[in-house]
Amino acid sequence: MNRKEIVTVKNRFGIVGNDEALLRAVDVAMQVAPTELSVLITGENGVGKEVIPKIIHQFSSRKHGKYVAVNCGAIPEGTINSELFGHVKGAFTGADKDRKGYFAEADGGTIFLDEVGELPLATQAMLLRVLENHEYMVVGSSNIYKTDVRIIAATNVNMMEAIAQGRFREDLYYRLNTIPINIPALRERGNDIVLLFTHFSMQIAERYSMPPIQLTDSARRLLCEYPWPGNVRQLRNIVEHISVVEQNRMITEDTLQLYLPNVPNSRNLPMLSTHQQGGKMFENEREILYSVLFDLRRDMTEMKRVVNELIKEREMAKHPSTLQPTFNIESVKHTAKVAAEEDIQDTEAYEEENLSLNNSYKELLKKALNKHQGNRRDAAKELDISERTLYRKIKEYDLE
Repeated sequence: MNRKEIVTVKNRFGIVGNDEALLRAVDVAMQVAPTELSVLITGENGVGKEVIPKIIHQFSSRKHGKYVAVNCGAIPEGTINSELFGHVKGAFTGADKDRKGYFAEADGGTIFLDEVGELPLATQAMLLRVLENHEYMVVGSSNIYKTDVRIIAATNVNMMEAIAQGRFREDLYYRLNTIPINIPALRERGNDIVLLFTHFSMQIAERYSMPPIQLTDSARRLLCEYPWPGNVRQLRNIVEHISVVEQNRMITEDTLQLYLPNVPNSRNLPMLSTHQQGGKMFENEREILYSVLFDLRRDMTEMKRVVNELIKEREMAKHPSTLQPTFNIESVKHTAKVAAEEDIQDTEAYEEENLSLNNSYKELLKKALNKHQGNRRDAAKELDISERTLYRKIKEYDLE
C-alpha cells in the first residue's frame, strides 16, 4: 500500500503517529485483510492492539458480517468454554436454557480474541479444532457444529516462554501466528508521544469546553524520556488528569513530573519470577542453570588441578632425582573428566587404574581435615576446592 492509503486508514480509525513500525503494522493489516489467514497481534498492554482487527475486518470480504471482540483474560476459567462455544440446557448448575457462544454469534464474520495467551489448555485444544476443521462442540452436548469465522488474536504474553513452560500449545501458536503483526511500545515511537499528547489535550478541551493544555520545551523533553509502562492508555489518562486539575494551561516540567509515577530503570521489561539459591537471588530458571553449570566448571578445574598435583607427587616418588616429572597428559585429562562427571552421575565409578590415585586423594583430604580439626571451610580453602566438593568427597570416602 502507498503512504497516502495508509494515512487515509489511519485517519479513519483514529490512529495518531508517524512511527515507521506503526505504519508498517497498518500496512500489513491492510494487505492481509482480503485473505482468510489467521493473524496474531503482539505488543504490550495499552499500545492499541484492538485497532488492527477492526482494520482487517473492515477491509475484508466479511465486513458486512459481525465483528465480535472477546477479552479472554476477563472470563473466568470455569465459564470460558461456555462463553466461546455455548452450552445446552442442564449442562451445569445454572444452565436453565440453551445459550449460543461467541463463535456462533460471529458466524460469517470475524472474531477477535484478545489476551489469547490467557486461555486454559483445554480451551486451547477446542480453539485449535476450530482453526483446523471449522467445527466445535457445545458444552454439555456431543453434537458437532460448524462455524465460518475468521480468527484474529492478540496477546501481550511472551508466547515462546509460555510454550516452553507448558502454558500454551505450540501447534495452536503456529496456527494463530500465520501473519504476525507487532505494535511498538509508546516509548519506542519518538515524536509520536508529543503528537498523541497534543491530540488528547485537544479532544479533552473540546469535550469539556476548556482551553487545551500545552507543554514547555523542558516538559516536552521529559514527556519523551519517560518510559510509559502503560503506553498510549497511560498517556491519555495523564493528559485527562492534568487537563481537569491544572488551572495553568502551560504545563512545566515540574508540574508534569507530579503526574508521572516513578518507574524503575527496567524500561518496563516483563517481570520474571525470582528464585533463591545459596543465598543469591536469580531472576529466572536460565540464571539458575548458568549458576549450576559455572559451579560444575569450577569443580572440574579444581579437580584437574588436584589430579595434576597428585600425579606429579607420584611421579616424583618414582623418580626423586627428576625435577620435572613426565606423565601422560591424556591420562590426566581422562582422570579429571571422570572426577568432574561425578557431579552429574554419582554412580559412575573410577577405572581400576585410578584406585591408587583415589587413595592418595583420600589421604590428602584426611590430612587437611586433621590439620584444621575437622573445620571443612578451612580445609576446603587449603585444598582450593568448594565446600560442596569437599562435603561430597567426605561422604564418598567415609571420612565423617
